Amino acid sequence: MKTKELCYICGAPDALSYYEGRSETIKVKGMERRIDNLSGWECEVCGDGFWDPENDSADRYGEAKDELTLAFRQMIGAEMKRIRRKLHLTQKEAVELLSGGGHNAFSRYERGELLAPKTLVLLMRLLDRHPHLLADAKVLAEGADMRGAFTYTKHDKAESLKTS
Repeated sequence: MKTKELCYICGAPDALSYYEGRSETIKVKGMERRIDNLSGWECEVCGDGFWDPENDSADRYGEAKDELTLAFRQMIGAEMKRIRRKLHLTQKEAVELLSGGGHNAFSRYERGELLAPKTLVLLMRLLDRHPHLLADAKVLAEGADMRGAFTYTKHDKAESLKTS
């Protein structure tokens, strides 16, 4: 049994306790993964802590979190691809209409290599629920509804400002 030590985080004396055999559950966007047999140090005062550097607890925790994050990105990517196909859009059309980014980025979103911006995912999911809005989105993207909405005046002669 390791003795209690000074907490490196909050400075409380005899507050840092060693633990081993603990299980933790990681949650990423509603998905969970349990990691067993973790060891580390935890402060009884501030509640903060760190993994035991003498074993693989930090590595196993990090790998599990990375796996969940990748699984989430792939799930979102598959969802975006399904919706895009449902709407009968090519990747190029989806980029031009919905994201404004590059074709390569959209492809990487669908493969789960990158997490798509939250606003793009939200827009895609809304169009999945209400596909009839795609026609409105195309009109709005073209700006046809804005033509003639603004007027401007062009002045060819310079005007001097007068102060009172």
